[in-house]
Amino acid sequence: MINKKILDPTLAVGAVAMTAAKAVSEMDSAAVDKAFITLKTYDWDADRNALNPIDQAIVATHGDAAARKALEKRLVDALAGGLSRSAQDYVCRKLRLVGTAQSVDALAALLPVEVTSHIARYALERIPDEKAVAAMRDALPKVSSKLKPGIIGSLGVRRDNKCITVLSKFLSDTDIQIARAAVYSLGLIGTPAAATELIKFGKKVPDNMKIPVANASLICAEQLLADGKKSEAVALFNQFKGDDQPKQVKVAATKGILTAAAKK
Repeated sequence: MINKKILDPTLAVGAVAMTAAKAVSEMDSAAVDKAFITLKTYDWDADRNALNPIDQAIVATHGDAAARKALEKRLVDALAGGLSRSAQDYVCRKLRLVGTAQSVDALAALLPVEVTSHIARYALERIPDEKAVAAMRDALPKVSSKLKPGIIGSLGVRRDNKCITVLSKFLSDTDIQIARAAVYSLGLIGTPAAATELIKFGKKVPDNMKIPVANASLICAEQLLADGKKSEAVALFNQFKGDDQPKQVKVAATKGILTAAAKK
């Protein structure tokens, strides 16, 4: 027989714990609500601690998909509703942590704006959804020359194979920052198609782009090797092992060839 004298206190303790947990939950919810109200008028000179409940909610919702999605929606709605520059920065940083496809449209709207483009693309870089990459790809022809290098760089970070043709057209851009960003991003993408474009451009590369092309090509070759495309990697390394290359480039290419040879 169950000893009621033991059971009853146990149940009582459990009930108290549940009540306490509920009270904490309600208190946290109220604090989060207050933080979102503060966010609407938040600016650089405001007390950053006022937004801490949102930070805590992000941590607390880890592993709870439904709660995290609801929190993300509140952040997206706040961003779309119009915020100060500092509040936009804060929300983008939070969406970098919790963002999904539902955040993409609000972030994409910030890409053409000079003061928010960089923080928006940083968030989009981290969103593991093709929609985020497509948003940056679509924004590229629409943004100013000043913002193009950043978006090109983000597409490289995401290894977007669909933008290779577009990036190859930027290799000869008169804006050196755009040209270098395109070269480097092709290196990061690191696919056979990217390698082909780097080799093709390398045959007619101007002097001020020789080192960037060599560096990007070596990065591309390393990525090919990491992806198991040994023959393509070696072919690219071989392009830079000649005596006409700077010493550091030749050494790196030779090391890459040796590394490839050691792989089974």
